[in-house]
Amino acid sequence: MAEPEFLKILATSVLSDDWGTLTRYRFRFRRRDGTWQEQTREAYDRGNGATCLLYNPDTDCVLLTRQFRLPVWLSGKDPFLIETPAGLLEGAHPEDRMRAELIEETGFDVSRLEHLFDVHMSPGSVTEYLCFFAGTYHLNDKVSEGGGEKREGEDIEVLHVPLSKALEMIRTGEICDAKTIILLQDLALRKLVPARS
Repeated sequence: MAEPEFLKILATSVLSDDWGTLTRYRFRFRRRDGTWQEQTREAYDRGNGATCLLYNPDTDCVLLTRQFRLPVWLSGKDPFLIETPAGLLEGAHPEDRMRAELIEETGFDVSRLEHLFDVHMSPGSVTEYLCFFAGTYHLNDKVSEGGGEKREGEDIEVLHVPLSKALEMIRTGEICDAKTIILLQDLALRKLVPARS
């Protein structure tokens, strides 16, 4: 990647290269007033991902998951997070990867997904961005039990939650995952203001 005019990389050092890669960068950055400042930052690269909120118009429910998250436990919070299904792209096309992840985590195979937007979730320290999708599901779309991949350490509970309850769960703190909050609020807004034809 070519350096832009406002940035000069002086040195890089890989600090860890296990599940992801943690790299320290020393660089010069040209500030808005034209002066150059030397800075040091660390960036964690674990690849990009995709997430999706499925909505059932027949039941007015959304399809969510609950699973253990070690970093949340380490921060002193309830580690069993309620989330939208998600996964790393690992070189796959985002929509294809999301379809496979939905089957793996929830057991539902849906025919159409809508790409909404891409979001950097923690841009100060993580290179990852997530491709956000929405879709419709019906109970007859179920093709397996879901629950995730045991060999990958996944133990995922599948939840069908009324949309109104899910929105209330944001307010009470029961849902505190950023990607999930974004997708629930996006769905609520789209229901209030339908897209123009």
